Amino acid sequence: MNQTDNPMTELQKKHINFSSLLFGALCICFFLLFSALGVWQIHRLNWKTNLITSANQRVHLSPVKAPPQNQWAHVTFEKDEYRPVIITGKFLTDKNILVTTVAQNTTGYWVLTPLQTTDNTLTFVNRGFIPMDARNDFQSTEELHTNAPTHQYSALNTEQTTIIGLLRMSEKNGVFPRKNNPDHNIWYTREIPAMAQKLELSLSTVAPYFIDAGKKTDTQKKLPIAGLTVIHFRNNHLIYAITWFTLAAGILAASLLLLRQKR
Repeated sequence: MNQTDNPMTELQKKHINFSSLLFGALCICFFLLFSALGVWQIHRLNWKTNLITSANQRVHLSPVKAPPQNQWAHVTFEKDEYRPVIITGKFLTDKNILVTTVAQNTTGYWVLTPLQTTDNTLTFVNRGFIPMDARNDFQSTEELHTNAPTHQYSALNTEQTTIIGLLRMSEKNGVFPRKNNPDHNIWYTREIPAMAQKLELSLSTVAPYFIDAGKKTDTQKKLPIAGLTVIHFRNNHLIYAITWFTLAAGILAASLLLLRQKR
């Protein structure tokens, strides 16, 4: 009887030891993984903090000429977002795109219009905000400007217009249900490549950024309402870091508790 039981006891011990080793190895792996993710988020926090500081300083600089086509490849989010720029060209008001947004405590649209410069390149300009209930009147007025004789509404028709504003990088597409639908001309983000394709513009001639127009000096034309840019960066990296370090600490505590119980 004893001879039969002893091999089973040894087998059980081996099984328990193997399970303990496997559990311990998994705990170590998860502890290291969660700790590494926490450290990575700390690095991301430092990067984002420096980015925010740079942007807040950059926005108060004097405007410079918007990057021309031969510099587009070197325009980046890190060094150019919210940089004050100046650009001169002619608005193509027959190619407006309205992007759904919320501003001034109401729902409405950003009006993005391609601005054609003398080198025949195009830069989208966010001309400002229009409330949702003003959409039809605004579009009717834009059609009047576009089809008017050259001596009327010249600022938006034939003459060159100078815009001073903030350079913004193209935004990514949103996620359902706020996902851009170019086929139905429904927009939630300022996704420049998709807008250019919708308007059948050559991507090689469209700047990879857009410009948020500053406040108007001409008060005759109330809409769109320009100068509503909000400088905002999402910075949740500290919360993410705390979460990962908490999980790492939890794994370590659970492992030590289990080890103590087995002893």
